[in-house]
Amino acid sequence: MRLFTKGIHAVLLLSVVFLLTGCMYAPEEEAIAGLPHPEHLDLVQRAVDTYQADTGGLLPIKTKELETDQYIKYPIEFSMIVPKYTEKIPASAFEKGGLFQYVLMDVEEEPTVKVVDLRMAERIRELNLRKSINNGSVPFHDEIGAGVFEIDFKTMGFKSPLTVQSPYSNVQLPIVVGGDGNFYVDYSIDLNKILMEEKPDVKPGDDIRYLLEDISPVLPAYSRPYTVDEDNELVFMKK
Repeated sequence: MRLFTKGIHAVLLLSVVFLLTGCMYAPEEEAIAGLPHPEHLDLVQRAVDTYQADTGGLLPIKTKELETDQYIKYPIEFSMIVPKYTEKIPASAFEKGGLFQYVLMDVEEEPTVKVVDLRMAERIRELNLRKSINNGSVPFHDEIGAGVFEIDFKTMGFKSPLTVQSPYSNVQLPIVVGGDGNFYVDYSIDLNKILMEEKPDVKPGDDIRYLLEDISPVLPAYSRPYTVDEDNELVFMKK
């Protein structure tokens, strides 16, 4: 009887654990480890649209320098829309301890709410810190594209190359360094997969990072522009 009772208790305990795990992924308590919940993106989008209508075209964004990366140029200023236009800041937003920076794209035509994965920024911050320790120099290997080089992580003091989790697939993405000394996430793996499987109509000279924007709310931030050559092979665009 005792064994039977213990078995019942174990089953009940496991049931509670599963229920709690499921609750973690409810919209109102979004799991910060995954993608932002679509409902949260919709709520912020509606708030932005209403704010713009009420203010005669203004947008609830922070001011950034003109040369800022296009994907992080227009971060949303939640204090302008919370609580008047939406009840609270999404749990996935970095302002609430989440992994994502909520931003706007296409601000001139149709302002659209997207997000930037801040794990990318943290990796690059880590590299910049090591770069400053090395007196601002970045040891590198071969050139892998127009003004883009593999990083010599061992010389920089790392046991192995640093990578970041792709927001588009289950792969780890490399980090490279540009001739300008800045670090970039290399999205070649994900873009090549789209080119091979989807065969989109792309032309040499076009920045094809929009292919990633089209499949996810997460933007390919902290990257160099990509295009295709005359053979439809993925290449880095020349700056």
